[in-house]
Amino acid sequence: MTCPLIIPDFGSLANPGFPVDIRRRVGDNFYIGRKEKRLEKNLTRRTEKIVAAAGLKNPASAGEEAMNSSAEKGAGPGRVALGSDHGGFPLKERISAFLTEKGYLVKDCGTDSTAACDYPDYAARVARAVASGDCDRGIMIDSIGVASAMAANKVKGIRAAACWDLRSASSSREHNNANVLTLGGKVLEDRLALEMVSTWLTTPFAGGRHWPRVNKIMALERS
Repeated sequence: MTCPLIIPDFGSLANPGFPVDIRRRVGDNFYIGRKEKRLEKNLTRRTEKIVAAAGLKNPASAGEEAMNSSAEKGAGPGRVALGSDHGGFPLKERISAFLTEKGYLVKDCGTDSTAACDYPDYAARVARAVASGDCDRGIMIDSIGVASAMAANKVKGIRAAACWDLRSASSSREHNNANVLTLGGKVLEDRLALEMVSTWLTTPFAGGRHWPRVNKIMALERS
C-alpha cells in the first residue's frame, strides 16, 4: 500500500522557497497535483505578459509552425534544405527520397558524391537557405553531426541542433524551436535517422515558458 505525499501550502510564487518542480508520487508514476498545475499556469501567464510587455516576438510565429507532409496536413508541403559532406552523403540520399515520398519539397544543397569535401561549406548553404526564408527547415548530415551544427549556428537566425535519438529530436523542436537538424551519417542507422527526421519535422514549438528562453538565445547574436 502506497501512502500519497501530502504537499503543504507553500504560498504564492513570490515565496523564494517555493519548489518549482513538485510531484505527487503514486506507485511508480509521478503526477502533478492540482495546486501545482494552477501555479504552473500562473507562471506561464506571467511569462507571456513579460514577453508581450517587452515587445519580444514569439519564435513560433513567422512561418515556423509544425511542418507536416501534404497528406498529413492537408495543405502544401514544407520546403526543406538538405545538405551533407562526404561522410553524410549516403544518408542524405536516403533522407531525400524519404522526404520526397512524404510530399516535402527538397532543396538539395550538396554534396553530390562521397568525394572528400568540407562540411562548413554545405552547412552554410543549408543554414542560409533557412535564414533567408527560402526554406522552412534545414537538415545537414556529416559523419557525427556535431561539426555541422557548430558551423550552421554561425549563421544569424539559425538554431541548429545536433540530435542522436528521437527524444533529442523532439525536444529540440518543442523546447528550443530548432530550425536546422544535424545528424551523424556514420553513427545513426537509417531507420532511426528517418524516424528522427519525421519526428523533428512534425513536432511543433511548445511556446509558453520557452519563448523568453529562445529569445535569449537569439539575443546572444546581438551581444
